[in-house]
Amino acid sequence: MSITTSEAQRASAWKMIYLARRNPRLAAADFAQAWREHSALGRQCRNVGQRVKRVTQCSRVLDLPAQPGISQHYDGVNLLLLADREAATAIWSDPETLAIMKPDEPRVFDRYVREFSLVCAEHVLRDGPHSAVVLHGFLRRRPALSSNAFRLAWRAAGPGRQLLRGALGQAERLVVNEVVDAPPAGYEYDMVVEWWFDSTEEAQQALAGQDVRAHLAPALAALLDADASVFMLTRVTHARP
Repeated sequence: MSITTSEAQRASAWKMIYLARRNPRLAAADFAQAWREHSALGRQCRNVGQRVKRVTQCSRVLDLPAQPGISQHYDGVNLLLLADREAATAIWSDPETLAIMKPDEPRVFDRYVREFSLVCAEHVLRDGPHSAVVLHGFLRRRPALSSNAFRLAWRAAGPGRQLLRGALGQAERLVVNEVVDAPPAGYEYDMVVEWWFDSTEEAQQALAGQDVRAHLAPALAALLDADASVFMLTRVTHARP
């Protein structure tokens, strides 16, 4: 998948987003700390500091009962704000990253980070604060739609009209990230949506005990393979700067 130059110019920023599973030898409750330790290695990598402008590690909420439509099959989402588009490619061949961070990845995750990372163009629909709780939606289009047809239909429906309304439209911050490079196998998502809330209580109030997919506007839901999309409720457990 690729986007045109004019579409890239409309992006608020470039991001790398990954949907992580922990190393199965790690207890779920220990994952956030192991992940923070891994992130700390980045301070030893000069080029990582230059290429990654913000890190927001969001770990799955563990202290709530299972909620309809909310996945329990992943452990974290990382939102990496990049200095530029080229950083998404250069970081994988950086000698410091390969020597310092990559050897530690299997300790924390179930596979190497590149195997579950998505390169995205960010579009901020509501520029609120980076608060404490994020509901993430990793959205996959219906199989009958090409990636280009999906993007055109989504834009024609109007992202703001579709997301800045209804219960989830109560989110303080709302961001749409379009996946712009071919995703790794098993992570064939087209879009990642971030709904930011002050607390898990606010997120629960917005969901009102319903399946999260029931809150999607019909025009958006009609484009999606709902069963193949992933929704995950997380807390921010590490951020820098």
